[in-house]
Amino acid sequence: MSRKLFEPITFKDVTLKNRIVMSPMCMYSCEAEDGQVTNWHKTHYTSRAVGQVGLIVLEATAVHTQGRISMQDLGIWDESHVDGLCTLVEMIHEQDAKIGIQLAHAGRKAIVEGPTYSSSAIPFNDDMEVPNEMTIEQIEETVEDFRQAARRSKEAGIDVIELHGAHGYLINQFLSPLINKRTDRYGGSKENRFNFLKEIIKAVNTVWDGPLFVRISANDYNDEGYSVEDYVEYAQWMKELGVDLIDCSSGGVEPAKIKPYPGYQVQYAEALKKEAGIATGAVGMITSPLHAEEILQNDRADLIFLARELLRDPYWPRRAAIELKTDIESPRQYERGW
Repeated sequence: MSRKLFEPITFKDVTLKNRIVMSPMCMYSCEAEDGQVTNWHKTHYTSRAVGQVGLIVLEATAVHTQGRISMQDLGIWDESHVDGLCTLVEMIHEQDAKIGIQLAHAGRKAIVEGPTYSSSAIPFNDDMEVPNEMTIEQIEETVEDFRQAARRSKEAGIDVIELHGAHGYLINQFLSPLINKRTDRYGGSKENRFNFLKEIIKAVNTVWDGPLFVRISANDYNDEGYSVEDYVEYAQWMKELGVDLIDCSSGGVEPAKIKPYPGYQVQYAEALKKEAGIATGAVGMITSPLHAEEILQNDRADLIFLARELLRDPYWPRRAAIELKTDIESPRQYERGW
């Protein structure tokens, strides 16, 4: 029986050797608060490539200094960041893996010195400051920030770009009616709330011709917010703009009580794949190789995004191959122990 987990898949001209993806996870490891790649990043990401993960997606990488989730986040707002990213690309490519980058702006959830910004002047919670509602000029400047970040990604040799439109960060703050209370062309209707992301996608596509993913939060966990049915339409619009895959997560727009269980977000990937006709990635407490294989065999998603499980076990693909009774190629240096 063919094991879909280890079947190659191609997006545009980039072929992933398997369907296993390392989900972006912030490492909070930039030592000088300058957004530069450190030895930790080189060791951390490359070890998962040695472990035979097909696609390594770098953590949320800030397109602007005021868009960092924390002061220790990776950055891509300056030309000086390209060299470090080039090194990461080279190291991961040496291990026959592909590398993606998640371009991000935290908006009102940024933990930085100075002002924060959002679609509307509504704080995330009582402990955080009230953000500035972005002006039209600031929105246009941020769209340009994403375009320049995409250009730098291409210069660094990145294979895949993912736009971070989930977890209550800036793009998500524009998409969700819970936060976006604007009355201009960026708010007031579903179509208008999509305009910020639409303009980012169009801007990125002027400098980027590789695979483009978007991470979304398909459920706001709030009766006044959006659910997966709303994101089906968003996904259709993204597909029309040339997006290749939707990475389906949930939550984060507002504080919410979520009761997770293994595969609790797979339903969102399945719904968007079937109803919007777009490739999707499944994420959320997927730890068992048999579970991952079931998702793919039943055509519920196209990629399996692993997060904490790859922190616990960088060699999860090897364990999966053993459990699924299939052979995968080992690093030459590890053949006697593989």
